[in-house]
Amino acid sequence: MRVLMISKALVAGTSQRKLEELAKCPGVELTLVTPPYWQSDDGSKLELERLYTSGYQIIVTPIARNGSFHLHYYPRLGKIMREVRPEIVHIDEEPYNFATFQAARLAHKIKARSLFFTWQNLYRTYPPPFRQLELYNYRHVRAALAGNREAADILKRKGYRGPIHIIPQFGFDTGIYKRSEPRPPRIPGSPFTLGFLGRLVENKGLPTIIEALTMLPDYCRAVFIGNGPMKSALEEQAARLSVSERVTFKSGVPTFEAPRVLQDMDVLVLPSRTRPNWKEQFGRVLAEAMACETPVIGSDSGEIPYVIADAGLIFPEGNAAALSQRVRQLLDNPELYATLAHKGRQRVLENYTQEQIAKQTYEVYQKMMQE
Repeated sequence: MRVLMISKALVAGTSQRKLEELAKCPGVELTLVTPPYWQSDDGSKLELERLYTSGYQIIVTPIARNGSFHLHYYPRLGKIMREVRPEIVHIDEEPYNFATFQAARLAHKIKARSLFFTWQNLYRTYPPPFRQLELYNYRHVRAALAGNREAADILKRKGYRGPIHIIPQFGFDTGIYKRSEPRPPRIPGSPFTLGFLGRLVENKGLPTIIEALTMLPDYCRAVFIGNGPMKSALEEQAARLSVSERVTFKSGVPTFEAPRVLQDMDVLVLPSRTRPNWKEQFGRVLAEAMACETPVIGSDSGEIPYVIADAGLIFPEGNAAALSQRVRQLLDNPELYATLAHKGRQRVLENYTQEQIAKQTYEVYQKMMQE
């Protein structure tokens, strides 16, 4: 089967491993369409990383309105489709985006079967033309992939009647996301780092980490790795609470460096806070840290408790006292710390590898081809 995947997310090199695994599936002839870069709304620019490119073709083509999540599109996509002649068009975008409408319409013209992907786990209605784009896509795709349980429910509630398959967007390469050497036994009273890796934005609940520091021993530290508009507010909060000397900010790192920085943390904290227009859709950094045998603590926002399950600790979102208590559990119980480090990696191996995600996606393709 000839598969054309359209994805701006695949400028990230570590995510490309899924495509290598898909290309290994019987009969798959895979082509990726991706831009040379994606301009994020936090001002950062992620250039295309070519890390895992074996077994499939990559077509790099410009995006119009690069940086606009809802309005971007691919000016040369029609020509690409005519040349590739795909049987399946995998649109790695939300159903209300213009790029999804563009790709679904072009796929329909050449009689290719198409599908889209969604993370959206809050019910939202859209003004014209986005609702019309969404409804067109609902009618013209053959299947939908949902990254979490709530996203599948939202699709049904909004009127989608086709097949829905719950599969995370990407798996994790546990050959990369792993501990390079055993963590040495911790000496009581030595520095203990609460880490965050990601965008410094309000919905990640980052002030909760700084507030929790005030309730923890002085040897506890926080490191924020990433870029975003919350940095100055976090610096001001740390100064106001007299913990500035215990808080470090570092710039974001390329995806291939993430395993190294995750290993340097004693615990990864994802304190996401639900907002009227957002709640955590997966929490990819949780699985990355778990694969590196770094214990994780997450809030109870959205999908976080399902991703962590019994392989980490959960606290009520926004509750800094509860977060500090979870950290103390790890400080006071080395056996619990070691158990969660082990269980975290096992959970990723059993549920979230690139091979497993690719296999599940291939099975969806097979079902589409049989229709």
